[in-house]
Amino acid sequence: MKRFRILLARLFSAPRSWWRATTQRQRLEAEMEAELASHLENLTADLERAGFSPKEARRRAHIALGSAVVHKDAMRSSLGLRFFDDIASDLRYSARRLRRSIGFTAVATVSLALAIGANTTIFSLAKQLLYERLAVSHAEELRLLSWTGTRNHVAVHHIWGDYSPFPGGRVGSTSFSYPAYLHLRAHNGVMQDLFAFKETGMNATIAGNAQQAQVELVSGNYYGELGVRPALGRVINASDDAEPGRSPVAVISYGLWERAFGRSQAVIGQVIKLNEVSLTIVGVNPKGFTGAKNTLQSPDLFVPMSMQPLVSPHGEDGSLLTDPIEWWVNVMGRVKPGTSDATALATLDGQLGAVVKATMPVRPIEDLPKLDLRDGSRGLFYQQRTFAKPMAVLLTMVGFVLLLACANIANLMLARSTQRQREMSVRLALGAGRIRIARQMLVESLMLAALGGLGGMALGYLGSELIPKLVDNAWERNQFQKIHFDWKVFAFTAGVTILTGILFGLAPAFAAARTKVSSDLKETSKSMSRRRKGWGGRSLVGFQIALSTLLVIGAGLFLRTLASLNAVDVGFRTDHLLLAEVSLPHKEYPDGKDIAFHKRLVEGFAGTPGVEAVSPTWVAYIADDMSRTDFVPDGEAYDKTKDYGEDYNVVGDSFFSMMQIPILAGRPFGPQDTPTSAKVGIINARLAKERFGSQNPIGKRFAMDYHDSDGKGVKAANEWIQIVGVCADTRYANLRDEPPPQFFLAFSQQPSVGGSLNYAIRTRMNPDTVVPSLRRVLQQQDPDVPLINVRTQEQQIDAATKQELVFVTLTSGFGMLALALASVGIYGVMAYSVANRTNEIGIRLALGAQPRQVLAMVLREATWISLAGVVVGLGAALILARLVKSMLYGLEPADPVSLIAGAVLLIAVGLAASWLPARRAASVEPVEALRHE
Repeated sequence: MKRFRILLARLFSAPRSWWRATTQRQRLEAEMEAELASHLENLTADLERAGFSPKEARRRAHIALGSAVVHKDAMRSSLGLRFFDDIASDLRYSARRLRRSIGFTAVATVSLALAIGANTTIFSLAKQLLYERLAVSHAEELRLLSWTGTRNHVAVHHIWGDYSPFPGGRVGSTSFSYPAYLHLRAHNGVMQDLFAFKETGMNATIAGNAQQAQVELVSGNYYGELGVRPALGRVINASDDAEPGRSPVAVISYGLWERAFGRSQAVIGQVIKLNEVSLTIVGVNPKGFTGAKNTLQSPDLFVPMSMQPLVSPHGEDGSLLTDPIEWWVNVMGRVKPGTSDATALATLDGQLGAVVKATMPVRPIEDLPKLDLRDGSRGLFYQQRTFAKPMAVLLTMVGFVLLLACANIANLMLARSTQRQREMSVRLALGAGRIRIARQMLVESLMLAALGGLGGMALGYLGSELIPKLVDNAWERNQFQKIHFDWKVFAFTAGVTILTGILFGLAPAFAAARTKVSSDLKETSKSMSRRRKGWGGRSLVGFQIALSTLLVIGAGLFLRTLASLNAVDVGFRTDHLLLAEVSLPHKEYPDGKDIAFHKRLVEGFAGTPGVEAVSPTWVAYIADDMSRTDFVPDGEAYDKTKDYGEDYNVVGDSFFSMMQIPILAGRPFGPQDTPTSAKVGIINARLAKERFGSQNPIGKRFAMDYHDSDGKGVKAANEWIQIVGVCADTRYANLRDEPPPQFFLAFSQQPSVGGSLNYAIRTRMNPDTVVPSLRRVLQQQDPDVPLINVRTQEQQIDAATKQELVFVTLTSGFGMLALALASVGIYGVMAYSVANRTNEIGIRLALGAQPRQVLAMVLREATWISLAGVVVGLGAALILARLVKSMLYGLEPADPVSLIAGAVLLIAVGLAASWLPARRAASVEPVEALRHE
């Protein structure tokens, strides 16, 4: 025990001594000075007693004691201070060196700042999109319930929510029926509890302003399970969700509290309207809470699930709370401690199969949905499908930019270290160790990296402020209102800074440590060895050119993709075309009444000054929206296993003339098409070709929804729709897909709208100038119904190419940065080569070489370096381009225009960067050159 106490005391005494010496350095130095003086005085006194004179005794005492500097150094080493003193000395020396070479320092710092700033910006974006978790307690414990089934054979047919295809002919969704959720919760023995939520858009009247609001319907245990406490008031609890329609309350988001109520404490108790239903505000969510659906943006309002039949009625009786057929709610929970995910999954899967069998019709050819448990820490995580691959591409590209910058600085530092070989040789000759020399070079690199890191941090912050502006739409609330620039981003930037400093500092440090004292002290040996040693710099330049080629070709591919998308003929006139949306609450506007409202609205819009034509349309084109249903021609035998689905749209009488879509055969819709007349339809040319071949489709009939998904029968004879026209093909949901087969129905013959309705409005003037008048027309009809998603068709098309535009902007920036770094690298190596070969060039000129021959020699060397780098870069670009093939449009990964243009551009940049050093070499005076050494 005594030995243990002694060992423990020694273990803690060393750090204590180091801390005392570090924090009380002046006192330590004074004590060492006093102790050495005391030793010297005592030793001198001893020698005087031995018979020496005072002067001789002091001389001998100094000799016997030794150097005071050595003793102090030993004392500092014993306390662990020597290393830190050396580092401080290295830092001071490095600062002097960098300040002396201000041009090199500026170039290196700017290069690193741009590269690190680009990495910081893209990392902060990727972190927010793909790595942020919900702002709730222990988000990593959340599990999201989902299911999968066989495509076209799963028992679930009616889904209001996500529906995704998977490999192997499977499909899946995160939506469940409310009765299924209640059954799973009631028979749950493996989860702490299950809570439900559903986010959707609704009309809201807040502080007297009609607007569109995002609303999350939540179960009574939602806040309790997430562990969220309000910033003000209270949250929704179990009593609010006990009975349908009994608790008209709402909790608002922190953002809405700021925007609409100025963070007033009096917000509690105020009344708002949601789809004409009055709700009382009872609480405000905490700042940063975005709900359970995603991590990007919070819904405006949170309402008890029991209010669904009133605020968002669906189905025959308006209530989805008792409907087992419609699958629409999302379900989350936490697994009980001690229970594995596999055990919970097996139990819940059995319960899901039981409730489906008990509450839904399941045909023999159908299979039951198979439950799955996903990570719920990021909500439904829809952004993974959209952004995972693009972010991987961007992170790879900025990584290459950083590598390029490191190679560039390493090259410049290698050139400087070669010029400093005599200095290193002298330091080695005076006793400095090789590790000490290497550490000095590495400290200098890290200091340079720190300067670049500080600049990169500032540029990264500016970039994170710029990105939201690149993806902003004029008519939608930006989901990237602010990219979080938090400690994780700081940590990433610090890590990248240190890594870059080590990367570009290792080669110069290694080269400095290998300095040979004997040869490098001889001045005449330099000219014999420098050319051989220059191959390291040339190799790095070739590597830079290869990376630059890869980045430039990548930017070229995305640039040509954007150009191809912008050149797409959509098949209709897009200028002076305004798009808007009107959503009527079903409670106030049931079937029939909604049609009458929209017909009055069409007349009001058409009479607005500046409006040329108006047409309602169920689907706005190029908006990633679609409607699809069965199209079964009369006389064709129905096959249950065949997919008869086709895209369709419901449009007004003036739609084709307003959009300038040619009618190739037959007629457009007209005033003769009324609710009581025979049902008519128009098909496009592609549908006519695929379904009717060489036959004339005019006069033929078809049925839609011929056989519903529950297998409950076929259409009656009076529901056949007669084809009266054939129109030209147009793009439908997006620009990438070819014009699909499509048919049109007359809006005037529809019994109801069933939700939101889009309006296409052709104007004689700037579309933006008529928007206030259109809003007034709508307000006259109903002041609580807002005109939403107002934009022009051209803005809609621009939004469809927004991701490509952002990619082109970023990758073009990376490509230009790569070109700049490559040109600096080529210039630096060639200028250094010419300076070191001044003696050789002088001899060549003295022996009769012409200046143009010297010029050609230098340019030829730069050309070979560039060609070698371009060849390697082309090979890498061909490989990586195949990985992003799905992101390209209108061209193949081996696009010759992009490849050739990238190669020619890099060779041209290489020659341009070498021109000045080559001219300098050609203008060398032989006499002066021969005196160079």
